Parts: sequence; C-alpha cells; structure tokens
Amino acid sequence: MDINELIRRYERGERNFAGADLRSIDLSGAMLVDINLENANLTGANLSRAFLTKANLSGAFLNWANLQFTKLSEGCLIDTDLTKAKLNGAFMVKSDLTRSRLSGADLSHANLRGATLHRANLCSAKLLNVNLRGANLQGANLSWANLQSARLSGAILQGAFLNDTNLADAFLNGVDLEGLNLAGINLSAAKLSGANLQSANLAASNFRNAKLQGANLAGADLTDANLEQAFLHSANLQWTNLSRANLARSDLTNVKMLGVKIDQANLSEAMLSEMNSRYLLLVADQNLQKMQRSALPQHSPGGS
Repeated sequence: MDINELIRRYERGERNFAGADLRSIDLSGAMLVDINLENANLTGANLSRAFLTKANLSGAFLNWANLQFTKLSEGCLIDTDLTKAKLNGAFMVKSDLTRSRLSGADLSHANLRGATLHRANLCSAKLLNVNLRGANLQGANLSWANLQSARLSGAILQGAFLNDTNLADAFLNGVDLEGLNLAGINLSAAKLSGANLQSANLAASNFRNAKLQGANLAGADLTDANLEQAFLHSANLQWTNLSRANLARSDLTNVKMLGVKIDQANLSEAMLSEMNSRYLLLVADQNLQKMQRSALPQHSPGGS
C-alpha cells in the first residue's frame, strides 16, 4: 500500500489498516489519529512528527522506524517491535508498551509520563533526559541502557533488570528500589531523596555527589561503593554494609547507624554528628579487638 492510498482511505473515514505492508513508507507529519495499524509492517517507515494519538500499533514491526517528535499519547504498542527505532522527543504519555522490544532504540527527550513498559526490553536503549515519571517499568530490561538525567520520580521499577545501567544525574526521588540488584550501577549525582533502597545490592555502585537525603538504605550492601561527597542527611543506614566504601567528604549528619558495618571504609572529612562519631569509634575499636583476637595463636585442647 502506498501513502496516497492510505491517506485517501483514512480521509474517507477508514481506520482499520491492520496487517498492512507499509515498509519504508513516508508518513511524516501525517494526521492519523485513532488509526489501527495492528500487526502492520512499518519497518524503516518515517512517522516523524505524525499525529498518532490513540493509535493501535500492537504487534507492529517498527524496526529502524523514525518516530521522532511523533504524537503518540494513549497509544497501544503491546508486543510492538521498535528495535533501534528513533523516538527522540516523541510524546507518548500514558501509552501502553507492555512487552515491547526497544533494544537499541533512541528515546532521548521522549515523554513517557504514566506509560506502561511492563516487561519491555530496553536493553542498550538511549534514554537521555527521558520523562518516565509515574511509568510502570516492572520487569523491564534496562540493562546497559543510558538513562542519564532521566526523570523517574514515581516510577515503578520492581523486578526490573538494571545491569550496568547509567542513571547518572537521574531523578529518582521517592522511588522504591527495595531488594533490587544494582551492583556496579552508576548513580553519580542522582537525586534519590526519600528513595527506598532497603536490602538492595549496591556493591561497587557509584553514588558520588548523589542526593540521598532521608533515603532508606537499611540492610543494603554498599561494599566498595563510592559515596564521595554524597548527601546522606537523615538517611537510614542501619545494618548497612559499608565495608571498604568511600565516604570521603560525605554528609552523614543525623544518619541512623545502628549495626552499620564500616570495615576499612574511608570516612575522611565526612560530616558526622558527635553521637555518630562516638558510635563509629566504638565499632572500629570492637573490630580491632576482633582482629587482634583472631590473630592470637590457637592452642588445641590438651596441648602444651
């Protein structure tokens, strides 16, 4: 089907173009509100700046398609293939992208506020400055994705895969990340005030200059993590493992520290309340005594 036929039929009131072969078609700037393109083949198509509000693109093939600045709010893109598609600046508020394939796609500056990306594959996707406020990313694969400066406040990330994801400068205030595996992740300068990171695996993660005011890190594993100059005022660090962590010049004022593990942690020039300073000195002294006792020669029963 060519562009002239599609536009002519649409203007006559037809909306159902399910399964149509529209490979490499140029629909840039076209007005196609409420169109049904379910299971259509739009591989390599140009839909930039098109108006596709409430369009049905479920199961469609949009590999390598150009959807830059496309209006696609409340669209249905369930099981849609958007591998390596260009979605820069696309407006996709409240769209449903459940199980969609977006690996290698570019969604930089796109607006996906309130969108559903449940179990979507965003592996290695580019999401610079993307708006994902209130989005549902449960079970989504965000491994190796670049979410630098992304806005994720209110997003649901439970069960998401975040291996080597870049979240530097991202807005994650109040987000629930409890129990997630975030080992080695880049969260430098990220905004995490009030975030829930309880029992999360944060080993070797980068929190340099991160804002963690009032965050819950109770029971989290921060072994070898970089928290240099991090702002942790009023954070909960109870029973947190900070062994070998770098906390140099960090703000630890009014922090809860009961049961914290700080073996070989770097606390140089860190800001601490007097009570917490005394507590950490006591913990350090106890650790030293344990090391000294373990270093003593062991005598077997009945030995000389």
